Amino acid sequence: MIGRLHGILIEKQPPWVVIDVGGVGYELEASMNTILSLPALGEQARLYTHLIVREDAHLLYGFRDELERRMFRELIRIAGVGPRMALAILSGMERGQFVRCLMDEDAQALTRLPGVGKKTAERLIVEMRDRLTRWPELTREAQPDLGALERLLDGEACELHPPGARGNYVDAEAALIALGYKPVEATRMLAELDHSLSTEALIKSALAQRIGSGRTEARR
Repeated sequence: MIGRLHGILIEKQPPWVVIDVGGVGYELEASMNTILSLPALGEQARLYTHLIVREDAHLLYGFRDELERRMFRELIRIAGVGPRMALAILSGMERGQFVRCLMDEDAQALTRLPGVGKKTAERLIVEMRDRLTRWPELTREAQPDLGALERLLDGEACELHPPGARGNYVDAEAALIALGYKPVEATRMLAELDHSLSTEALIKSALAQRIGSGRTEARR
């Protein structure tokens, strides 16, 4: 079992990254929140990992810290939640937001995540909620950061990209589709965003906007 990798980040193409460890490039699939936490290409990066062995492939998943990996492992234990959906959940909202949805029994917000229907959302709430008592770190993270979304939408958390940013839009759209959103959904999520933003900023803004719009509709 590969538990952790520490090496040079040589490729970052959401939702994939490649880390060079001693001349061997390890390809990992990671959540957007993990990818956004990574340094620039060419710098040292450290990721916790989870390896899934199938008959046709060895799949390696990367996580920014042990807590995110634990959440991933708990999620894939739930019936109907595979690795791809678990990663989409960890990408679709910050884990503090996810925990608040569980604590508030907000199934409607969870259904805004790709591939999560009403029954799956209800199952997540029932099965994950009782496990939160073992993770006091998560309940602390669940306290709302009211300024975070405002800073994001104001552009303070977004790194501007040099000219030629059309490629960033295409990459962001491809990443959202890889996370499980339908092509028409991905296009709609990116339509009103500033296309001069970096790929990572476009994806993060699109995800934040989608979750925010779901909460607005729920209050109406």
